[in-house]
Amino acid sequence: MEHGTGLIQAVIFEAADRNNIGGSAYGGQRSICCTPDLAKLEGCKQGEVIRIPSATEINWPMVLSIQFNGNDLSTQMNNAEVPIKKTGMHNLFFIACDPKLKGTVMSGKTVWKNPDGYLPGRMAPLMTFYVYMAIAYLLLSAIWFSQYMRFWEDILQLQHCIAAVIGLGLFEMILWYLDYSNFNKTGMRPFVTTAWVVTVGAIKKTLSRLLILSVSMGYGVVRPTLGGLTSKVLLIGATYFVASELLDITEHVGTINDVSGRARLFLGLPDAFLDAFLILWIFTSLSKTLEQLQAKRISVKLDIYRKFSNALAVAVIASVAWITYEIYFKATDPFNERWQSAWIITAFWDILSFALLCVICYLWAPSQSSQRYAYSEDVGEEFDDEEAQSLTRGQSNGDVSLVKQERKNGN
Repeated sequence: MEHGTGLIQAVIFEAADRNNIGGSAYGGQRSICCTPDLAKLEGCKQGEVIRIPSATEINWPMVLSIQFNGNDLSTQMNNAEVPIKKTGMHNLFFIACDPKLKGTVMSGKTVWKNPDGYLPGRMAPLMTFYVYMAIAYLLLSAIWFSQYMRFWEDILQLQHCIAAVIGLGLFEMILWYLDYSNFNKTGMRPFVTTAWVVTVGAIKKTLSRLLILSVSMGYGVVRPTLGGLTSKVLLIGATYFVASELLDITEHVGTINDVSGRARLFLGLPDAFLDAFLILWIFTSLSKTLEQLQAKRISVKLDIYRKFSNALAVAVIASVAWITYEIYFKATDPFNERWQSAWIITAFWDILSFALLCVICYLWAPSQSSQRYAYSEDVGEEFDDEEAQSLTRGQSNGDVSLVKQERKNGN
């Protein structure tokens, strides 16, 4: 067969050297394959990939050729090891310039290893990040559970839910670290291990959102139950869990590459829609709870809920701003050249979630006054500063019920 007939070439290059692949004749459209006109102008071989040697490394970009023999319908590429000496985002393309090879199917495996392990450069900082996040959750859980055990008899259902979210958060960060550490050492991501990680993460995200929704409705502080809304809350929670699980499994399990645009859009839209619906429901419920507390003039709870609404508003504004930045970041970096800072996109959401959880823990910390003031609806009665501190910090300053009884007797 003629040279170039049945030829497939593997091209390895850094994103910054992408202009060293291909050329254009007479200022026309750029072509990766050598055409008759380009063969005259560039001196390339017709039917092969155009490669312009790098100014710093003559053998770079690297091109490996695989040839079909005679009338064979299949061929095999020999194992090849390619040393990469320059830090950057590298790409591997398989290119067939022969139109007769259109529809060729390829199967195989590529293994990439960095000096510190198999973890891709854009993912490597996350392994360290998850260590710090696990430490942060550990500290939060130590503080929370010390109060939790101290005031065990006065714990509210809401505080049980907060404890569950803290525990799941710590478990999730540990699992992510173990998954990344195993991947870095072995170069593989076992399906079962990664599936467990994303499942725990989906459960934690779902419970976190339901916790915020329940708090906004006044559950555990203003009202003892969610009443007729319980089934609706559970339904939205189950739906969100399924949508989040499908998106995370597609994105993480069995792959280390970004999800293709259509797949991410298809699976990401339900997740985004449910998030928007939950935000709307949360703020609507929060507004009603604030109106109820203001009408009954329950100052301590009103102050707590105002602080919570301010924190929630800041979180939503930060989320919208970060989504805008994320879209800009990806739109202006089509070749992933800013890979060294790409890990921050993922890390931000974990930091924001943890910060909001800390606010909830601060505002609804366990105390001996939790049960006493859980559903009190004393109209027109203002609590003094010491009682407010007792409610929000767990500091006791005498028998408050006795103080309230003396006030009633005085009236």
